[in-house]
Amino acid sequence: MRSIALYNLKGGVGKTAASVNLAYLAAAHGVPTLLWDLDPQGASSWYFHGASEEQKAKKVFEGSTPAGRLVKPSPYKHLSLIPADLSYRYLDIILKKVEPPREALKRLLKPFSEQYALAVLDCPPSLSHLADSIFAAADRVLVPVVPTWLSLRALEQVQAYFKAEGFDPKKIRPFYSMADRRRSLHRELLENPPAAMARRYSAVVPYASPVERMGEHRAPLAAFAGSDDPALLAYAELWLELQNDLAL
Repeated sequence: MRSIALYNLKGGVGKTAASVNLAYLAAAHGVPTLLWDLDPQGASSWYFHGASEEQKAKKVFEGSTPAGRLVKPSPYKHLSLIPADLSYRYLDIILKKVEPPREALKRLLKPFSEQYALAVLDCPPSLSHLADSIFAAADRVLVPVVPTWLSLRALEQVQAYFKAEGFDPKKIRPFYSMADRRRSLHRELLENPPAAMARRYSAVVPYASPVERMGEHRAPLAAFAGSDDPALLAYAELWLELQNDLAL
């Protein structure tokens, strides 16, 4: 099983939309996929109508309950979900008691390799014990970047953190998200990507109203948008790049 994390130190960059659409597209291509929503906001869970039992989630990270008991079916074939709940706001406290804390998520994911080929981790925007565990477990860390200097700064902070803490920076795969070519700065950064974007995926997810309408439908784009929708086509391109990168 390969695992990817959708992560950014900055919020509001399209991380959850990418998690939901990549997980759906992987499953639609016949790849048995597990989406684990690690963000206490539970946005990915909400899109897939998932709900978790708070005490069970807490006990999984404490080691007293198998992680498999948290898995819920999604409305889509080949796609399962581990929903988030508010107890995830305490994960940093719980992980302090795990030895070694960086290996916690990797150990929890390992048994799922018998059933799934891909795990997609929707991650909260923070640098923490949980983030360290995510960085250790993921084969790729996909970082959605809005074409603005502030968003690029957040990417550079993540890259610097990887180097400082001994994580492999080659895991990081940024991609442009919520891009609006009507804006001169967006066009400039798309046409002349800075050094921080060197290992980027070439897919560019546009700023588009159908992505916002995912909340109205509580579903990934492919469930309601037309096959020629620009955002859906961008996520499809992103999925193909990921598929080739990980040989899925």
